[in-house]
Amino acid sequence: MTGEPAADSVPPSTPTVTTSAPLDSPSTAPSASASATEPPAFTSKVSDVTPGTLKQSWREGCPVPPRDLRKITMTYWGFDKKPHTGELVVNEAVADDVVSIFKQLYDWRYPITRMETIDKYGASDFDSIEADNTSAFNCRRVAGSSSWSKHSYGKAVDINPRENPWVEPDGSVAHDNARRFAERPLHKPGVINDGDRVVRLFEKYGWEWGGYFNGAKDYQHFAKGGG
Repeated sequence: MTGEPAADSVPPSTPTVTTSAPLDSPSTAPSASASATEPPAFTSKVSDVTPGTLKQSWREGCPVPPRDLRKITMTYWGFDKKPHTGELVVNEAVADDVVSIFKQLYDWRYPITRMETIDKYGASDFDSIEADNTSAFNCRRVAGSSSWSKHSYGKAVDINPRENPWVEPDGSVAHDNARRFAERPLHKPGVINDGDRVVRLFEKYGWEWGGYFNGAKDYQHFAKGGG
């Protein structure tokens, strides 16, 4: 959430490969005179993955096989106010959701630091968070539990984990670079707040926000159906 007023509505689902429409916020929409420098439209590509694609993040015994996962290569808006191309690996069942959601985030110019598969970090959730990396699939257990994380099914996405950290009930965080982002509400670029348009956008598609967890809050986390 960029700290702008929440939009009144979120758009309907869009197809897998798409281009962006004009921004729905008059304050951020470019003028006609600026059309020559309009950033490129949002694009996305959904492709199959193999065990070789997921060398660190998947292994035998994981709850979903690689054939049920898809890699989405798509445009995102950076904190440098420029478009970039990133990658997320998600379950095939939620690939259309993810494309639709991230298309709207791009149209809103919601800033994302980076978007790389967790394999770029040796499947280390900690290292990915340290890099403020937006990621999705990673076959791992819930911290301190024997249960599979929703990320293990490819049905969870973590967005800007520095700006949206895991916060313990006492207010502490595990990453030094996230300390100044621990409190909510907090109106800074890339921050997600209770009930804002980013939360409502995910809710439109049946995803639940970790900021509503009891006890510790996981502000970066969205999961299809919760969890």
